[in-house]
Amino acid sequence: MRPRDILLAVAVAAAWGFNFVAIEAGLDRMPPLLFCALRFGLAAVPALFFVGRPQVAWRWVIAVGLILGVVKFSLLFAGMAAGLPAGLSSLVLQSQAIFTTVFAVALLRERPALRQWAGLGVALLGVALVAGRLGTDRPVEGFLLVLAAAVAWGLSNIVMRKAAPPSVLRFMVWVSAVATLPLLGLSLLFEGPDRIAPALRALDLTGLGALAYIAGISTLAGFAGWGALISRYGAATVAPFSMLVPFFGMSSAALWLGEPLHATDLVAGVLVVGGVLLGAARRSHQPVPRPGAVGPPAACQVASTA
Repeated sequence: MRPRDILLAVAVAAAWGFNFVAIEAGLDRMPPLLFCALRFGLAAVPALFFVGRPQVAWRWVIAVGLILGVVKFSLLFAGMAAGLPAGLSSLVLQSQAIFTTVFAVALLRERPALRQWAGLGVALLGVALVAGRLGTDRPVEGFLLVLAAAVAWGLSNIVMRKAAPPSVLRFMVWVSAVATLPLLGLSLLFEGPDRIAPALRALDLTGLGALAYIAGISTLAGFAGWGALISRYGAATVAPFSMLVPFFGMSSAALWLGEPLHATDLVAGVLVVGGVLLGAARRSHQPVPRPGAVGPPAACQVASTA
């Protein structure tokens, strides 16, 4: 990769990592379902009118919109609202690679190599290390909700693999549109007007900035840059840069939110990221994807970190 493209890949990973700080800021001002609905609404409008049709069957757009947009992000935001720190949330979410493999075996009859199983075992050890430090500052409920979000992300990866969207950015704009109305309905049902109305009236510049960052920078600009890199170099070359997201997520949470970084957190991060990279490593005899070829699994797996 050219140096400027390497910088772009790192910049996108950094934007997605800092995204967890923005989520924390938004959750301090809005209930999670409302915040999630507003995030997707802003990502969809007005981009929806400029990107064109999603270029895949509508059933895939609707399925990913519900699984990724509604279920996964509702669980993630709820888990962070329940008290799981932003930095750890960015790390626990990477366990999606474990669940993606499990779903691929169960639903697609794939046969992962021994190296892949070994890598996922290492990653699972890292998640277990995080679970071992749960307590008052790391509630079990928050951890389980974010872990469930990773399960939903893994399932959505399988659906996105089947959809194989030519443009990840265009696909995600339509996914955002699909997710918006169900999330607004769930917010009205579970959070109610008594929580929604005061949150909207009290929305300040920080809350608006968090929404603008997540919708504009993390989602639209992030996927535009990521999609351009994948079309240029192939998903197998670009996807490993996504493993920088927990690094930026944990470091930015420590710097901006004052979240402590324990030695076990750092070890867990190394295990999770290292395990996922080990499982994703391409064997030397496998062909290198040609420029312009889009590999849906690797191309799309980063979607919900943004």
